[in-house]
This record gives sequence, structure tokens and C-alpha cells, in this order.
Amino acid sequence: MDNKLFSDYTLGDLFLKNRIVMAPMTRGRATNPELLANDLMVTYYKQRASAGLIITEGTWISPDAIGYINVPGIYNDKQTQAWKPVVEAVHKEGGRIFLQISHVGAVSHQDHLNGKLPLGPSAINPGEKTYTLDGFKDTPVPREMTVEDIKGIVEDFRLASLNAKKAGFDGVEIHGGYLYLLPEFLSSATNKRTDTYGGSPENRSRIVLEIIEAVTSVWGKGRVGLKISPATSSGTLKPNADTEPTFRYLAEALNQYDLAYLHVWGPVGSVAGTHAEAFEDVASYFRPLFKGTLMIGGGFDSKSGDALLRSDNANLIAYGMPFIANPDLVERYRTGADIAVPNSEFLYTGAAAGYTDYPLAGEQ
Repeated sequence: MDNKLFSDYTLGDLFLKNRIVMAPMTRGRATNPELLANDLMVTYYKQRASAGLIITEGTWISPDAIGYINVPGIYNDKQTQAWKPVVEAVHKEGGRIFLQISHVGAVSHQDHLNGKLPLGPSAINPGEKTYTLDGFKDTPVPREMTVEDIKGIVEDFRLASLNAKKAGFDGVEIHGGYLYLLPEFLSSATNKRTDTYGGSPENRSRIVLEIIEAVTSVWGKGRVGLKISPATSSGTLKPNADTEPTFRYLAEALNQYDLAYLHVWGPVGSVAGTHAEAFEDVASYFRPLFKGTLMIGGGFDSKSGDALLRSDNANLIAYGMPFIANPDLVERYRTGADIAVPNSEFLYTGAAAGYTDYPLAGEQ
């Protein structure tokens, strides 16, 4: 039986040559003061262009969005121009590439923000750590965002998506996962607001939908994705009794937009007996709720990815870690070649080692 991962797929008006998606992964290679994409990144993404779709690392939408060192931006013209060679290299190899646009919210530190406090939906410390030039530091209590702050961030997402279009990307993915700004709004643990952006699932989801409206006003139909990870957040943002009703509302509300896809990152391992239990099988949970293209990620290999596609509970499968040490992951899955394991020592070190120097299967 043929593996369904290798069947093509029509994503909006885009033709994807297979259903294997390279998931967004922070790699910390923008080692320059202006946070520009660089030649290393051109090579890295070009090497992996056999994926049906590449989603880039999370990319800052503004200086206030920054939460880690050496992560690229898309908020000015110089950054926009720097991304063009990356896009052109992927397109030259016959690939498709979306830019993930991101704001970390409260999971930041004054060191990243010229001494300013990070912004959050409420003045509640998420209790996480962020990597600075001086190593890991604890997150501070953020400044609670005003309504004007919220409107400004919605506009920042719009402008960043416009820059992505200028750079030639095929679309954008809004980062609504992990511990960042949008999950902070969605969580009743970090969002204690009493205005129209807090309290109910509808209000806590409001900023997400406003950002989608702003970004789709730039890109139109079928070119904007949203990533969520309802069961993978930790610490203060871990799932609670309000999590399932909130994501149920959000998933159904997304049907009013003609999104490219909903990208759901599921838990790796059992979450039985916790508030994340509803999301133990995120594909089965979200498939009845969301009517568009559903992309699922989280611990898949070739066999399990094929099985999920054949269940009709997903349309695309996202792979993260396997793409790091296997630039030819698609071909390895196709031929059954061994899958290399990445060297964790070099995941975020800023150089070519552990980034662009992994060999193809036949070169090992």
C-alpha cells in the first residue's frame, strides 16, 4: 500500500507535492544585531525544500515581541529584504514556504526590550525562563496591556504579514501555541481581564480572531495558517478547567475565515487524568470542530503519519525534530533509510555545525 504522506495536496490555491510539512523550529542562527536572515538560513531551508510545505522558525513582528536571542525579525525593510534569498532558494527547489509570525508576550525579559517590561494580558508572571545574552533569566511580572496596546499588536501582525508578502513567502502562520502571547490571552490563569478581552472563552479568544482578520486582510483566502498547542503548555499556562471550552469555541469560530489550515501540536505521551485529557488525540478532537485543512504534529514517524492521514482526521502532518538531522527526510521516509538523530549540543549555537552540515542518507 502506498504511503499517503507522498500524495499531493491542494492547499487553497497552492499545490503541495506531498503532505509532509516541516514544522517551525527556533534555531537561533540570526547572529547579528539587526536580527536578519542570513546565508546559513538560505542553505538550511533550501536543503529541506523537498517538504510539501516549510514553515519557518517563529519570526518577531516587532521589537517588543522579542523573547530569545538570535531569532530573526520581519518588522522592518532590511529584515524583509534579508528573507528574500531564503524564499527564492526554496522556490528554486520547487518548495513552498510560509513564515511563522510571533510575539512572546510575557515570556520575555527587560534584557530583550531595552529595559522595558514585557507585555501580558494581565500583570501575572508566567513563571518561565528566557534565554538572554547572559544566559537564562526568570521572567518578570509583565505590564498589563491596555486596549491600545492590543490594537497596536494586531497592527504589528498585519504589518509583519505585509512584509512577509513583500519578501515573497507563499503565506504566513500565526503563532498561537506554546507559552506565547496568544496562549496567555487564551488561558484563564494568565488572563484575568474584566474587559472585552477577558473572562469568557469568547473574550479570551478575541485577540486571536482580530489578528486573523488583520492578517487575512493582507493575504486573502487560503494563505494564512494558525498554530495552537492546547495540551503542551507548562507551568502557569498548563491546561485547566477552562482550556477545553476555550479551544472548542476558538476552533468553531475559525470556520468563519478561509484559513490555509489549522496547525495543532499534540502532546507527546499520555496526558490521561489531567485537564489536557480532551486533547490526548488532538486530531480526533479538532476534526469535527474545524472544517478546513487540519495539520497535526507531535511525535509522528512515517508509519504513524500515514495512518493518521488514512483515518481522515488530518490532511497534513508536521514534522519538527526529524527535519533537523535529516535534510532529506522526505526521501528517507520514501526509501525506508535510517533516520539520523540531531546533536542536541548544536540546536541553538548560531553556527553551521548541527545546522547545515547534516549529510544526506547516501553520504553517511
